[in-house]
Amino acid sequence: MRAEHPGGDDRGAEPEPESLSDSAEWRRITDVLTAAAVDVDVRQVPAALCRACVELLPISGVSVSITAGSSVRTLWCASDDTAARLAEAQYTLGDGPCQSALELAAPVLAGDLTQGPDARKWPVFAVQAVELGVLATFSLPLGSGALAIGTLDLYRASVGALSRRDLGIAMMIKDAMTFAVLNLGNGSQESTDTDGGGVASWVEAAEADRTEVHQAVGMVMIQLGTGPEQALDYLRAHAFAQGQTVSEAAQSVIDRRFTFQRQASTDDDRPDGRSRGTFEEER
Repeated sequence: MRAEHPGGDDRGAEPEPESLSDSAEWRRITDVLTAAAVDVDVRQVPAALCRACVELLPISGVSVSITAGSSVRTLWCASDDTAARLAEAQYTLGDGPCQSALELAAPVLAGDLTQGPDARKWPVFAVQAVELGVLATFSLPLGSGALAIGTLDLYRASVGALSRRDLGIAMMIKDAMTFAVLNLGNGSQESTDTDGGGVASWVEAAEADRTEVHQAVGMVMIQLGTGPEQALDYLRAHAFAQGQTVSEAAQSVIDRRFTFQRQASTDDDRPDGRSRGTFEEER
């Protein structure tokens, strides 16, 4: 895996932590994450793990998102409201460091969203991030090799890159989070004995948001006669135009407060014969 900075060519092998040995750092990380989950309601474990990450790194917040494909994401946990809103903004826009990290299966490090190459790469996202008080963000893909199952997204309220040592620690946290997603999130009987529905309860809750978007995308497909990716694009465009998150826009479609209608045929209709969509609020 190679680190990628949108604004330059500072790529290289995964960093190794400085000062402390790998084994010492790994034990420290494991101890902090384990302590965070002790005596915590199983449904709160994901959020507890995210908050613990803030103790381990010089960052302001963190979130973890899971993907089941290039256009489907679920927020698994967030350390705070800003981290959650930042993740939702990227999902709504379909663009941002986390999407780039998924596509590249490599870390994407944006140390300054206020100006320069980082701000130019994702101009709309950068503006929204800065409005949230986020000036730098670092996205690390969960998984191994070219298979990414989600992202660990760190943000900072000040401009600045992670040090080589801190990036090395972040990579270790990424591996720990990958293990947590794959094992805490599998809903196995062994994992759920401690609390009735157990770990599956918060996994199902996280899935709820994705189910709403899936349902709305299906409705838009029928309304516009288009494919799933195009339907999601229309839903995202509508969310952006209304100042909503994509989850909020999806709920509006499901509740039939908004509907998508085909335009009448014109000379510049799509070459495949399907007409473009428009939004219409139901009265």
